[in-house]
Amino acid sequence: MPDANDAALDFLLTRRSRPAKTLTSPAPDRDALLTILTAASRSPDHGKLEPWRFVVLERAALERLAKLATSRGEAAGLEADQIAKGHDQFANSPLCVAVIESPKASPKIPALEQTYAVGGVCLALLNASLAAGWGANWLTGWPAHDRDFMREGLGLSDDERVAGFIHLGTETAAPPDRPRPDLEAIVTWAET
Repeated sequence: MPDANDAALDFLLTRRSRPAKTLTSPAPDRDALLTILTAASRSPDHGKLEPWRFVVLERAALERLAKLATSRGEAAGLEADQIAKGHDQFANSPLCVAVIESPKASPKIPALEQTYAVGGVCLALLNASLAAGWGANWLTGWPAHDRDFMREGLGLSDDERVAGFIHLGTETAAPPDRPRPDLEAIVTWAET
């Protein structure tokens, strides 16, 4: 029988994202965040291509992106509530890490596998933040899919895209657990 890491398994069995709107300052400082980003970067990565990068959004950058979300939402003709949601995601965040999918040309590693790797980085960043004691939430929203927002706000090239905005801070309220998947409905045992 292998040696179990009971503390890590218990964490994974009980982990719960913290709603971004319940996060406040303080947020991790640079040293604490570098540890979290190091943990996130230890994700599975077929071919060791590192098809991701991080854009750390501190307070002034978040305020700039909140304004940009408002102007981009208006230009796109979005409903007022959608614009407000895009604005508030940045205006109310103490700290955010934009995880950027930055695909690498590879004759062996398909683009889709690189996308999967970046999703793994988002989850690892979320879990590392929670394990370090911070509140954290992985969001996207329409700004993550608006090409002009990505280009103007984050400096993304045309082949890059936002995989997630990971908001970090101090949690103000522990959310109740939510219903979890019914394993009987989603697991098939292939015995032969």
